[in-house]
Amino acid sequence: EVQLQASGGGLVQAGESLRLSCAASGFTFEDYGIGWFRQAPGKEREGVVCIEPSDGSTFCIDSSVWGRFTISSDNAKNTIYLHIDTLKPEDTAAYYCTAERGRCTGSPNALGRYWGQGTQVTVSS
Repeated sequence: EVQLQASGGGLVQAGESLRLSCAASGFTFEDYGIGWFRQAPGKEREGVVCIEPSDGSTFCIDSSVWGRFTISSDNAKNTIYLHIDTLKPEDTAAYYCTAERGRCTGSPNALGRYWGQGTQVTVSS
């Protein structure tokens, strides 16, 4: 069974940093593009960042997070991390870990995409 367990969210103050984790199981980790989408209140779910554990290539899907969001993988642990620096109130959203078969495309409707449960990040000013 495919499992994508997101964790690390919480209530933080603007300017602080946070690390989200996504523990994957039930599929071949390095055969997928794995990353994060987020959904803010009243908005559609959108892609944020993605990584291809096969070679460590990373992709920024949402240009608004460039410079503050860093994705990484620990292949030995089948875990993806998202480091968020200098959190802003507009970062408030439910963050979803997701995996798609093959390369990162950023398409929410990609065939073979799996979704985990979201972890809520709430940033106060």
